[in-house]
Amino acid sequence: MNRLAKVLAVVTATIMIAVPFTAAFAQEAELIFRKSTVFKLLSPDHKLATYAIDDPIVEGVACHFTVAETGGWSGYFGLAEDLSDASLACRQIGPISFKGKFEQGDEVFRKRRSLFFKKARIVRGCDAKRNVLVYLIYTDKLIEGSPKNSTSTVPIMPWGDTPAAKCSEFLEE
Repeated sequence: MNRLAKVLAVVTATIMIAVPFTAAFAQEAELIFRKSTVFKLLSPDHKLATYAIDDPIVEGVACHFTVAETGGWSGYFGLAEDLSDASLACRQIGPISFKGKFEQGDEVFRKRRSLFFKKARIVRGCDAKRNVLVYLIYTDKLIEGSPKNSTSTVPIMPWGDTPAAKCSEFLEE
């Protein structure tokens, strides 16, 4: 096999393995709005896009995050690698209840940021001493990650007559 055929075989195998794995994290972020940041005359502008997600394990918590979306023709066709910059804000929006146990650093959400190997991830942890949920957004690549990240915390508070849950009671050992 020549070199190009070997590379194509590896890329095809990677996609075939990654697609079913990605389906497990199928939660789609809800687009709230986009704002253009760089004007492009004949192709799509560069934008900032703000999305919302609900924590799949912790009811009563919603997160909003903003990421850069590359414009131009490469961005339009999904070939561009988006920037690693992101911001995150998570809040209690109702009584907090846990649907199950979780581990420190469990993945809440994942979104592809380049054609193959770069992803933005939101993970969750529990600060048991303060009874606070901690959320982190960051990007990673197959070879190297990015130190750019953003953190948001959600103190678990009583809601109406509902007492505050304890996140430490739902941590897996």
